[in-house]
Amino acid sequence: MPSVIILLKFGYKIKAKIIKNKDTQTELAERLQYLSGLGQLINSYFLEEKNSWTKDLIISIKEAESYNPWFTKENIENALNYWSKKLNIKTLEDWISKYEMKSNNSKVAIIMAGNFPLAGFHDFISVFLSGNIALVKPSSDDKILISFFINFLKTNYPKTNNLIEISQGKLIEFDKVIATGSNNTFNYFEYYFRNKKSILRKNRNSLAVLDGNESKQQIKNLSKDIFQYFGLGCRNVSKIFIPYDYDLKIFSEGFKDREEIINHNKYCNNYNYYKTIKIMNNEKFIDNQFYLLEESKEFSPPISVIYYEFYDRIYDVVKIINENDENIQCVVSHCDIKNKINFGNAQNPKLSDYSDNIDTLEFLLTK
Repeated sequence: MPSVIILLKFGYKIKAKIIKNKDTQTELAERLQYLSGLGQLINSYFLEEKNSWTKDLIISIKEAESYNPWFTKENIENALNYWSKKLNIKTLEDWISKYEMKSNNSKVAIIMAGNFPLAGFHDFISVFLSGNIALVKPSSDDKILISFFINFLKTNYPKTNNLIEISQGKLIEFDKVIATGSNNTFNYFEYYFRNKKSILRKNRNSLAVLDGNESKQQIKNLSKDIFQYFGLGCRNVSKIFIPYDYDLKIFSEGFKDREEIINHNKYCNNYNYYKTIKIMNNEKFIDNQFYLLEESKEFSPPISVIYYEFYDRIYDVVKIINENDENIQCVVSHCDIKNKINFGNAQNPKLSDYSDNIDTLEFLLTK
């Protein structure tokens, strides 16, 4: 008996607003079950359970690490650990419960980012659960892990063969598109997809706002928000607002647990390069041995550099945030700031914390 029938037989009720259509309810229950199976695989990996799929996952992790040096085992496991907590029926169903889920047959192209492991996975599960067909174009930097998980779904749940496609070449014959890239590729996206319904994303940055009353643990957690994934994610804190009397030495003490990052060859090369450039240009900066602190009004520093800016009043910072809303992904703080998130949680968003604050599911469910 198929697992979805077992779920329904034992009284599993989907909270999403689809009860008028039994076929849609059954289809959604199936898709939830498929993603839950993927979550079980990831949990099996962390539990070190030995089966053919966990063995293949171990191989894929090694291949991804070898192919893309930014994808260290630690960073891959950080991403896997996040999804192991999200890919279960309860969490997924809680996420979609506020939507009117419909039976859709649109084909949605997903052009994925590859700045950290599984960066485009949220878009994929959004398309998958919305009842649409996913036409996936992985980033060349993250094609190994994405392809592995799609292959797992197609092999273990044959119905998904008609629901998921991977594109290696030019995207053709699709109804909607979700594309994530750099500021440079954004202009290309705008032109190329001008006749398609779309969500198009470019670079964003995240901020931290401190008032000097943070605990040592909060500052330590802030270091996670900054350095996890080498700072390559749009949710990584790249700039810190601090009051004028703030002691910058607090960062030296609070961030020291992250100093091993300098042992990573590509990160170290960036650190040395930007340090050299700043010395040659006679720029002011603070060298903390594995990262550089620089005062700036900009938001997007290069890898290994953290910008900071002094402020008089929190009101002034809030004004800057509001004026630059289109460039900011999230704000880490314990100050009185709207939609702030706690220290250490920048890379642990809820499924409803959409990139660029655009509701992806709503977009996918709207004709």
